[in-house]
Amino acid sequence: MIKLFGEWDTSNIKVEEAALVPYIDLKPLMVPRTCGRSAQGSRVWGTKIHIVERLINKLMVPGHRGKKHKISSGHCAGKATKSYNIVYKTFKLIEKSLGKNPVEVFVKAVENSAPREEVISIEYGGARYTKAVEVAPQRRVDLVLKLMAQGAYAKAFNSKVDVERTLANEIIAAYKMDVQASGALSKKLDLERQSDASR
Repeated sequence: MIKLFGEWDTSNIKVEEAALVPYIDLKPLMVPRTCGRSAQGSRVWGTKIHIVERLINKLMVPGHRGKKHKISSGHCAGKATKSYNIVYKTFKLIEKSLGKNPVEVFVKAVENSAPREEVISIEYGGARYTKAVEVAPQRRVDLVLKLMAQGAYAKAFNSKVDVERTLANEIIAAYKMDVQASGALSKKLDLERQSDASR
């Protein structure tokens, strides 16, 4: 049996939300580091990459938040091994804290935190309006991974808590639907609240 990181079985994990099933890849894999080989020849490349590898990739390049790279990108050096070790230590912390398969906890956290709607700005007759739009499933997964990575880096920035602990706390909070502790979950609810107001 192939186990992720040689420790956790992913064969029994089920994605409950039907829309996200094709976009959360959980194929048996020991080392979640394919360097893009699994995505060759695919137009929708993200669907072919393991969800844990996508988290590792997002930790390497989490993007900026409000043009403040110092907050979101402080720990980034583009080193795959560094991000790989962060995710591995994070999963060990989750397993120790909850006593469950950390990959299953992570997948459930992604499902809970993936925003269903967001707001776009349109210009009509010289005036700007906001409009609510549904988020495509592929973008939902991309957004939640970005929010988790940025939230973990922001809490670890200029603090004594390391990024492994902040990422573990972020995933556990999203898994438990704790809005106060999870940055990704609070951002999701904020986006959906804005979209409700923009109808």
